[in-house]
Amino acid sequence: MFEDLLRGWDGEEAVIRYDEPSGAWIFVCVHSTALGPAGGGTRMRVYEQPADGLADAMRLSQAMTVKMAVADCERGGGKAVLAVPELPTGEKRRALLLRYGQLVTALGGTYRTAGDMNITPEDLDVVHETCPWVYGTTGAGGNSGRGTARGVLHGIRASIEHVFGSPDLAGRSVLVQGAGSVGHDLARDLLAEGAVVLVSDVDEARAASTGAEVVPVGDALTTECDVYSPCAVGGTLSAATIPQLRCRIVAGSANNQLATRADAELLRAAGILYAPDYVVNAGGVIQLVDLPRRRGVRRHPRSRGRAASCGPHRAESRRSARVTPRARRPRSASAPCRGSRRPSRRV
Repeated sequence: MFEDLLRGWDGEEAVIRYDEPSGAWIFVCVHSTALGPAGGGTRMRVYEQPADGLADAMRLSQAMTVKMAVADCERGGGKAVLAVPELPTGEKRRALLLRYGQLVTALGGTYRTAGDMNITPEDLDVVHETCPWVYGTTGAGGNSGRGTARGVLHGIRASIEHVFGSPDLAGRSVLVQGAGSVGHDLARDLLAEGAVVLVSDVDEARAASTGAEVVPVGDALTTECDVYSPCAVGGTLSAATIPQLRCRIVAGSANNQLATRADAELLRAAGILYAPDYVVNAGGVIQLVDLPRRRGVRRHPRSRGRAASCGPHRAESRRSARVTPRARRPRSASAPCRGSRRPSRRV
């Protein structure tokens, strides 16, 4: 199964490692270094099959290539997935993260990591103990969810202006699907702008903590609103779900929201404006990747202004960016990471 996925992928390099102590599969996918070292978060998740984790890393790394180009961050696209049998805690979690950091270090800076699903700034502090190439630790940027939420807010505002003629959010209804670190902040920001905010999350208490009206998970797609904002897992907009939408705009932080590229045409045919996720959710990378240039300053005067560029028009300005992956690196076996019983495999 891995072989089939790799043959159909247009990226530069994929590193696959089985971590025997934890039973996790570690996938690091470098899609492109044409604009600079590959950057992208680390996702920890339980998958039905290990190959699902590799496929996720491949899709996400490609999205990061485009996102970095759109955000003008002088970075390429990459992503890592820790496909675990169950979410680890305590010393088992720490040990896995340390071994993962050793693996990223072995790539020599080609891939630079950050946080994603189920990875916190505190987790990244642990990774940083064995890896210098880490964004978003508690001392260097922290949770990128805040920057991502700000970017999505500006993307929603730009989309509202395109459809309704004014960027004013007061009285506009927005359904935020997912109340994690991004969705929670986004809901609060929208409320502060006077929007009518609806929130749906598998954890209803978490949804309620935003202060917005809670919508049952099963009703999220079919609830009437001006803006549907997917802020959880990707791939939820498909030929089966798009006909259920009752909105004018889709603009959210989830990566790879469309199940297939053809689904963008289905949204257009339905009269729904789709704000590409790799544009509106770029605020997080703007927040973190700029940090090395700030020389210890936690906030940079350009950051807020650059987040405001996360509207749909931004895609036009970078359409001709040269983000084609470089020639693929030779396939070879790599040395085992310290503490591992089995060697990593770079394929």
